[in-house]
Amino acid sequence: MPGIWQTLSAEQTAERLQVDPARGLGEREARARLERVGPNMLERGPDIAMWQMFLNQFKDFMVLVLLAATAISGFLGEWSDAVTISIIVLLNAVLGVVQEYRAERSMEALRELTAPEARVVRDRLERKIPAAELVPGDIVLLEAGDRVPADIRLVQTVDLEAVEATLTGESTPVRKHTRPLDREVGPADAGNMLFMGTVLTRGRGQGIVVATGMATEMGQIAGMIREAEQEPTPLQRRLAQLGKGLVAFCLAVCAVVVVVGILRGEPGYQMFLTGVSLAVAAIPEGLPAIVTVALAIGVQRMIRRNAIIRRLPAVETLGCATFICSDKTGTLTQNEMTVRRVHVAGAELEVTGEGYDPKGKFLGDERIINGADFTKLMRIAALCNNAVLARNNLSIGGLFRRPGEKKDVSWQVNGDPTEGALLVMAAKAGFWRERLEKKDRRLKELPFDSERKRMTVIYEAGSGKMEALVKGAPDVVLGLCTHYLRDGRPVALDNHTRVAILDANSSMAEGALRVLGFAYRELPHGIDLDRVDPGEVERNLVFVGLAGMLDSPRPAAVSAVHTCRRAGIRVAMITGDHQLTARAVAWEMGIAGRDGRALTGEELERMSDDELARVAGDVRVYARVSPRHKLRIVRALKQNGHVVAMTGDGVNDAPAIKEADIGIAMGIAGTDVTREASAMVLADDNFSTIVAAIEEGRGIYENIRKFIRYLLSCNVGEVMVMFLAVLGGLPLPLLPIQILWMNLVTDGLPAMALGVDPIDRDIMRRPPRDPQESIFSHGLGWRILSSGTVIALLTVAVFGLTLAGGHSMELSRTMAFNTLVFQQLFYVFSCRSEHATIRELGLFSNPHLVGAVLLSACLQVAVTYVPFLRPVFHTVPLGLGHWVVVLGAAALPSIAGLLLAGLGVRVKERVTYLKV
Repeated sequence: MPGIWQTLSAEQTAERLQVDPARGLGEREARARLERVGPNMLERGPDIAMWQMFLNQFKDFMVLVLLAATAISGFLGEWSDAVTISIIVLLNAVLGVVQEYRAERSMEALRELTAPEARVVRDRLERKIPAAELVPGDIVLLEAGDRVPADIRLVQTVDLEAVEATLTGESTPVRKHTRPLDREVGPADAGNMLFMGTVLTRGRGQGIVVATGMATEMGQIAGMIREAEQEPTPLQRRLAQLGKGLVAFCLAVCAVVVVVGILRGEPGYQMFLTGVSLAVAAIPEGLPAIVTVALAIGVQRMIRRNAIIRRLPAVETLGCATFICSDKTGTLTQNEMTVRRVHVAGAELEVTGEGYDPKGKFLGDERIINGADFTKLMRIAALCNNAVLARNNLSIGGLFRRPGEKKDVSWQVNGDPTEGALLVMAAKAGFWRERLEKKDRRLKELPFDSERKRMTVIYEAGSGKMEALVKGAPDVVLGLCTHYLRDGRPVALDNHTRVAILDANSSMAEGALRVLGFAYRELPHGIDLDRVDPGEVERNLVFVGLAGMLDSPRPAAVSAVHTCRRAGIRVAMITGDHQLTARAVAWEMGIAGRDGRALTGEELERMSDDELARVAGDVRVYARVSPRHKLRIVRALKQNGHVVAMTGDGVNDAPAIKEADIGIAMGIAGTDVTREASAMVLADDNFSTIVAAIEEGRGIYENIRKFIRYLLSCNVGEVMVMFLAVLGGLPLPLLPIQILWMNLVTDGLPAMALGVDPIDRDIMRRPPRDPQESIFSHGLGWRILSSGTVIALLTVAVFGLTLAGGHSMELSRTMAFNTLVFQQLFYVFSCRSEHATIRELGLFSNPHLVGAVLLSACLQVAVTYVPFLRPVFHTVPLGLGHWVVVLGAAALPSIAGLLLAGLGVRVKERVTYLKV
C-alpha cells in the first residue's frame, strides 16, 4: 500500500527496499529491477500507426473529388486514365506519409532529448540518469528547482520545501522532514514524502525511490494528465488561412476554365476531369506538410548545434530576436573559477595554480599566511561549502601509462563551480573539508539563494562551541558585520575599516574578478536548530576577508557578441556580481564600452516601470540583480517593441523566462522548473549557441519563404497556362493526367529539398525580421505573380507556335508538357536566394536539390520516351530540335535573371567607383 512508507523510518525503508543509502543500488541490480517494474513513465495515448497516417491522406476534399473522378473514368471505360490517376494519387499519399512520419519522428526525438534526468547514487558514485530509468530503491539527490522524478521517502533534508499543487491544488510550499508518521495520510499531509511531478522550491535533500511510473500517486490519476498537442506556429496558422484563400481562388479559376471549355464544345467529361486535375495541381495541399518538415529539420539542425527547441513557435521567433539578455556566469564565461587574490588582515595575497588542481601557492606576507586570520578564512571557505573536490584517476593517461611513467591524476569538482574554486583555494593552504569534519560537525545549513545572496552553515567544533560560518556578496556580508578579525581577535568595525574593505572589493572587481566575502559568529548554546531564524543567526557577524576569483570569457561567446552586433541584435549582460566586475567583463567581451550604461539592483528598485522602459534599450549591463528584476527588465524591453530572449537557470528565473518572447534555460546548470518554463534549452550553457540558434531560426524562415515562392509560382503558372489557352481560343495545352503527373514530379521532391537548403552566408548581416511582417513581404508576392506569368506565357507560346507550325496535337501537348515541367525544375534553383544568384551560391551547394531535380527530370524523360508510358500520358518522342526549343524556353527566365543580376552588380560597382 503506497502510504506504508510514510510510517516507516528511513532505516526501515532502506531495509525493505534492500538498499544501502550510502552505497546506493548496484548497476546490475538496478537493471534487474527496471526489467521487473518497467520504465518510470506515465502511460501515453497510442501513437498513430502508419496505416492510419496513410488513410488520413485521403480525407482531403479535393483528393476525394479526384477519386470520384477516377471512378467515373472507370465507369465510362477510360481504364487507362483511371489506373494512372489512381497510381498518382497513391504516390502522393505515400509522399504525404513520409513527410508526416518524418515530422512525427523529429518531434519524438525532441521529446526524448528534453526528457528529465535524475541525480542518483549507484555503487557509491553520484551520477545523472534519465528519470525513466529510476527504480524502487534508488537513492536520489534533489535540490531547489528540481521536479521530483518519482515517489520518494526522504532520508535527509536541508530546509527542503516543495510545491505540490499538481497533486493537492495547494500552491503554498510545504516544509519537508524525515520523521516517520504515526499513521498513513494523504499526499497533502505526508511531510516525509515527495511525489512525482511536484517541484522543489527551496533547500536540498536525499531520498529513496518507493514507487515509479503508474504506481506513483501521479500515476494513479494519470487519466487526468495527457501531453498537450503541439500547437501550430503563427506561420502555420497564417499559411492555413492563406491556403483557404488560395483554394477559393483556384476553384473559381478552374470553374471558369471548365465552363468556357464546355461552351467552346469540349467534351463535358474531359473538362470535368481537367478542372478537378487543375484544382488538385493548383491548390498547394503540400504546403502545411512541407512547412512542418522544414521546421522539424531545422529543429534537428539546432540540436546538432546544442540548442534544443521545446516549443515549435520559438523557431520562428528566434529569427525576430532584437535583444538577448544573458547571464554572465557559465553562459558568457567558462564557469571554471580559479581564486586569484585574497584580502585578509588588511593585506592582499596572490594565489597561483590553474583549474581545479589543488597545487599552488599564496604569495605575500608570510606572517599573514601563517596567521590566525588566514586560517579562519580558509576554514570558512572549506566548511561553508557543498561542492566535492575529487581525484579522477580514470583519465586516459592513468589507464594507459607505461611502466615507470608518472601516474596521471586529474581533479574534478562536483557541485557549484564557485564553491569548487573555494575548495581548491583552501586545499592549496592544506585545509580539506573531509579532514576538518573529523572534528567539526555540521548541524544546520541556511542555503544560498539569489535574494539573500549568502549562505550560512552552523558547525559544532570539537571544543563544543557552535559557530555560524557565512559567505556571500561582500557588500551584503559586510552589512551584517559589527566586527572584523584582526590577529585572531574580533575588533569593532569602524567606518575607516569598512571603507578599506569596500575599496579592496572594488579593486578586485575592476580586475574582472568575482568577489565573495567571509564572516563568522559564535552562537550561544541551546539554540533551537529546528526553528532557526536567519535574521537571528546572520547578525553581529565578524568579517574575516575576501576572495577574488577569475571566470574567463568563453572565446566563442566573444565572437558571438560581435556577430550579434552585425546582425542588429543588442546584448545585455545580467549578473549578481559587483557592478565593477560586470562592467569589466562586458568591456572585455565587447558588450559595452568602458563608459557603457550599467544599472544595479538597487537602482532598479528605485525606478518605476515607465522609467525603466525609457532606459532599458540603452542599458548593456545589469549588476547585483535578483531574478525578480529580470522579469521587470523583460517587460520593459517588450514595452519598447523588442523581441526579447532571456536566459536563466535558477527556479526563481522561471517567471522571466516564461515572460520573454524566447525563454532560454541552461541544460547543464538549469533546474527542471526553468527548463519546463523555457522555449529553448542550451545543451552546453554557451552564449554562442543562442546566436547559432538565431542564425538557424532565420535560415528556417528563409527556407520556408523559398518553397512558398517555388510552389505558388509554379501553381500560378499551371493555372494561367490553362486559363490563357482557353481565353485565347486554343485547345487545352495539357490533359488531366499530365497535370497530375506534373504536380507529382515538381511539387514533391524539389520543394522538400529547398527545406534543407544551406543558410545564406550573409544572413547574420541583416537586421532582425519584424514578427508582424507578411510572408509575402520584401516583394515576394510580386515575384510569385510575375514568375508564374512568365512560366505560363512561355508554355502557351511554345504550344501555340508548335500547333501553328502544322504539328500534331500530341506533339504540341508534349512540347508544352515538357516546357512547363522543365521551367519549374530550372526555376527551383532561382528560388534558393532572394539576394544572390545561383552562380554566387554554387550549383552543387545543395546536393539534395540537385538530386531531386535530376530524379524529376529522369521521370519526365521516361514518360516522354518509354513506350508503355507514352500512351498513358499521351506523349510522343521529341527530336533534338524540339528539345532545343523546350530547354531554351525553360532556361530563358533563369538566363535573363543572371544577366540582369550581373548588370545590377556592374551598375552598383560603377556607382561605388563614382562615389569614391
